[in-house]
Amino acid sequence: MLRSRTILAQVVWMCLLFGEWSAPAAAQQYEAARNLVQRVQDDLQRVRKLDPPKEKERERLDKALKRLSDFDRDLNKNKFDKGRLDSAIDEIKDVVENNTLDSRDRDALNADLSDLRRLRDTRGR
Repeated sequence: MLRSRTILAQVVWMCLLFGEWSAPAAAQQYEAARNLVQRVQDDLQRVRKLDPPKEKERERLDKALKRLSDFDRDLNKNKFDKGRLDSAIDEIKDVVENNTLDSRDRDALNADLSDLRRLRDTRGR
């Protein structure tokens, strides 16, 4: 019994040493990122449905949703594309700065931007 514990400990140590257990951690990070993207998409969709936006406002919302979708598609393949995330952040910022929003929606999108930037800064290295 002692010998099997020693062997198990050696296997665990080797896995840690060679990073074999990093895949589940990375999968959890991608899942958390995808959950954030879904929340931001939901916020943008809510804004899009509230009041019929002007054509230019709708275009900005659609571009932001498209960029988020592109980033999410890569996350689904376990690929973190910082450039796509930067594009999504820029498009959402454009919505916040140029669309007519009520204060609740503006606050939600600003919080989303903050969370996306934090994701980029902590994962996109």
